[in-house]
Amino acid sequence: MMLDWNSPKYIDLPDLRMAVFEAGTPRDDRPSVVLCHGWPEVAYSWRKVVPQLVQAGWHVLVPEQRGYGFTGKALNDAGDESGVPLYDMEHLTGDMAHLLDAYGLEKAVFAGHDWGGIMMWQLPFFQAERIAGLIGVNTPFIPRLSLDPIELMRGALGDDFYIVMFQNYGQAEAVLDADPALPLRCLYRQSASGPQAQTPMPAGSAEIWEKIQLLNMIQQDEATWPGIPLLNDADFAYYVDAYKRSGFRGGINWYRNFTRNWQATEGIEQIVPQPSLMICAADDRVLPPSMAEGMPAYVSDLETHIIDNCGHWTQNEQPEALSALMLDWLARRFA
Repeated sequence: MMLDWNSPKYIDLPDLRMAVFEAGTPRDDRPSVVLCHGWPEVAYSWRKVVPQLVQAGWHVLVPEQRGYGFTGKALNDAGDESGVPLYDMEHLTGDMAHLLDAYGLEKAVFAGHDWGGIMMWQLPFFQAERIAGLIGVNTPFIPRLSLDPIELMRGALGDDFYIVMFQNYGQAEAVLDADPALPLRCLYRQSASGPQAQTPMPAGSAEIWEKIQLLNMIQQDEATWPGIPLLNDADFAYYVDAYKRSGFRGGINWYRNFTRNWQATEGIEQIVPQPSLMICAADDRVLPPSMAEGMPAYVSDLETHIIDNCGHWTQNEQPEALSALMLDWLARRFA
């Protein structure tokens, strides 16, 4: 089963013309599966998982989400700072409900990686009636914090931590859009072993990487970057084209709604009752498996697994292991 990842179907949603890749056939006896990408990703990040789901009889939708790739910005987004609220959680989760409406689907199993996971774990609070099940990939359910998350991150990791720095409207996207290949080369790396793992970092640069100071990371000598490139040339070129098409601003605007989303969920009980699968990656230093350890207190129907020898980019690094865990759980719970 081959998808043409350069020819999405376009769905007209409220305030958005969403690009969607569809594979498989809807069935009455099992829910469809919606695969939600993160940052800086696009629907293509699921390319190695989709064929395995379809081969097992699942209908799959892979949306390019608001602000990304072929979808691009919201229709009401003027392209300036006034557009930031159009990327808040109410809009992002609403897009998922409107996507199901467009396909005549009542419910679906949602799988989300990275930001797609953050969005997906909020569906129970915004679109509960549209969920058959939830699959977190790397991203755990994180209950609402007692303090503004941006202030907590600023206190823990400083002003140069990428999420804190992204709050400065216009700064990051100007740098990243100037040469999209540079940040993508910097971020799409996996841990090295053998001699490549021994490359010493320049004095003083370890903190830049440990605290994910993205704008400082891309200024380092590329020969000293930790890890090794993850993507082959053709896949990397696809990602670069996607970010040349949309720019980085839309995806970064998701980050600019951390505080707004936190304010909007005040008073909402942090309980997820839907059947849930959590798949962690042993070597993910952004979202380590330890972050998922508290989930059973909030997610009442939860199964958890850890994929070894896998960093943050699970769909690219260990697609077979990821697909096997998803298919096993889907078969037991929904087939």
